[in-house]
Amino acid sequence: MELRHLRYFVAVAETLHFTRAAEILGISQPPLSQQILRLEQEIGTPLLKRLTRGAELTEAGEAFLADARQIVQLADQALENARGIARGISGQLSLGFASSVAFNPRIFTLIRQFKERYPAMELLTREENMSLLMQDLQEGLLDAAFIRLPCESSKAFNLRVISTEKMLIALPRCHPLSGTPTVALSALAGETLVIFPRDVSPSLYELIVTACLRAGFSRHTFQQAPQITTSLGMVAAGCGIALVPESMRCVDNPGVSFCDIENNTLFTDVAFAWRRLHPSKAVLHLLALLAEQPAAPGEAG
Repeated sequence: MELRHLRYFVAVAETLHFTRAAEILGISQPPLSQQILRLEQEIGTPLLKRLTRGAELTEAGEAFLADARQIVQLADQALENARGIARGISGQLSLGFASSVAFNPRIFTLIRQFKERYPAMELLTREENMSLLMQDLQEGLLDAAFIRLPCESSKAFNLRVISTEKMLIALPRCHPLSGTPTVALSALAGETLVIFPRDVSPSLYELIVTACLRAGFSRHTFQQAPQITTSLGMVAAGCGIALVPESMRCVDNPGVSFCDIENNTLFTDVAFAWRRLHPSKAVLHLLALLAEQPAAPGEAG
């Protein structure tokens, strides 16, 4: 039994007219009648009564119609799904986010624009530490990821920088320097530095630690926070100070104030990373959308 036979039968059953069904199907009437007859012979019973002015369903035809219609609809849907996935306009796109980029507004503006342009695409997202993120990307568990640079393992992937952020100082609201526009790191050398574990974002961790040690901080006064976002809560509670990307200024915590670093040389890039070989069409669509936006300085390819 061929799918086209079912499609022919459904057309005749819905119009109850061979000539009208043939016009809808774009074929002539005699071949349509022959194919319906062949279908009935294969099933072993008539499905239609041929009348002078049209046709009507037999009891067997009425029972067969419901299943035949469903099979045709499922086949059409399967075909449309496959074509949509091949064109990158439907299916699934797995995206990873480094924990340290969770507040970057450009990323989520891009995601919103992608969903508006490709509403049938299901986005599967996960937030992970950088080490897990790069491993999942390497193993094909993710199609692409938004990461924090520099990152040694990122050299195995294609990269496009989408944002460059300066680092800020986060102070408890009750700190004597709270409200000061610019503060030298050396002026805070006696403070406790609240910092996330290295595996959350190795490059960002090293950037912060190196700068603070040069400014006179002591490793003995470092206080670990579970995640970069948690560090702000600890700062608000008076556990110490923290260095955070500028995008985290949007976190509305009344117990925290932000200030610029004097003579600041601490900057970090947010990048889009994807595998070098055989990127999915959906990833290419996301890249095209990114290319429509103003380029960020220091873009890598």
